[in-house]
Amino acid sequence: MGRVFTGLENFIDSPPAFIRDKRLGLLCNPASIDSNFNHARELINSELPGKLTALYSPQHGFFSEKQDNMIESENMIDPLLNVPVFSLYGKTRIPSKEMLDPIDILIIDLQDVGTRVYTFIYTMSYCLEAAKKIGKKVVILDRPNPIGGEIVEGNCLLPEFVSFVGRYPIPMRHGLTIGELALLFNNHFAIDCDLEVIPMKGWKRAMFFGNTGLPWIPPSPNLPTPVSAAVYPGQVILEGTNISEGRGTTQPFEVFGAPFINTRKIISALDDNLLPGIILRPVAFEPTSNKWQGERCEGFQIHITDPVRYKPYFSTLKLLHAIYFYHGNEFRWKNPPYEYEFDKYPVDLITGDSSIRTAIESSDKIDEIEKRWQAELEEYLQISRKYHLYA
Repeated sequence: MGRVFTGLENFIDSPPAFIRDKRLGLLCNPASIDSNFNHARELINSELPGKLTALYSPQHGFFSEKQDNMIESENMIDPLLNVPVFSLYGKTRIPSKEMLDPIDILIIDLQDVGTRVYTFIYTMSYCLEAAKKIGKKVVILDRPNPIGGEIVEGNCLLPEFVSFVGRYPIPMRHGLTIGELALLFNNHFAIDCDLEVIPMKGWKRAMFFGNTGLPWIPPSPNLPTPVSAAVYPGQVILEGTNISEGRGTTQPFEVFGAPFINTRKIISALDDNLLPGIILRPVAFEPTSNKWQGERCEGFQIHITDPVRYKPYFSTLKLLHAIYFYHGNEFRWKNPPYEYEFDKYPVDLITGDSSIRTAIESSDKIDEIEKRWQAELEEYLQISRKYHLYA
């Protein structure tokens, strides 16, 4: 497969005519680079000198240095361009008129990870709404969905669980690029902002990140590799439990466990046929931060053997089912708050449907639960296909 050229590279190669003589803003973070590791703000400033008048940062900060959720970053001055950097994960998550006053056009160049709960896509949606309100244009520089654009998985978010980790009724693994998502949010969900997407060249829907020829820069501190992004649509559910999702280790989301887990019992409940595309290798680890800090956890590392057959959401629900069955006395659902929601169980916000939690509690078969969401998944596919930019 040939190399993929990102929206950023195509934008720099031939900047659209409507950009000329406009004041530009850029929402970005360290993953906003080209294939030679040059950062978007440097490339744009070099191509259009003096036109970048403001920068904006998503969750985890402009330098992607903030570890966890609800750890805010402050506004600052960019040391390189000497322009303001407005935090969209600080005192506000919605850009104010004052934040957008210095610009005419907002460019967004963020690496999404293909999972409904990743907040960058909602920061983008708030930007579309704010731009619509005050009559500014938004340009999305498209990037690959690192877990592919063919496979979708999971239930669609229910309206009562709308939060900053889920604003729209899309499945956990949504199968769209950030540019396609912008079109879906803007058109189907009627934001109706003046929006332009600069597409990629050479990206095919079947591609996983390793097929793109592009360098992986962690979009956030706990997604250090494409493998961590591949397991994330399932393993993120563990954030709503007292099971360590591997934060505070060198392999977040790939390893998981707790001091009370009996790996032999879990393996006995899950023969290989139940979790296609992966091998679970028993491990012990000691998190240096977050849950079970300084305590030895027993658990597993997920090794992906077949990314096409692997269903991350289904697999983690299967694992949770087994953990709840064998360790119900020690297992706990985490209490709020989670991403600025103070009343609902975090796991319900993550899965977008409280019936998944109650099904695990009452030992319903995960295969049966999965069948329940097939109709809504089919409906989502019909809608989302209209916004596909790539064959």
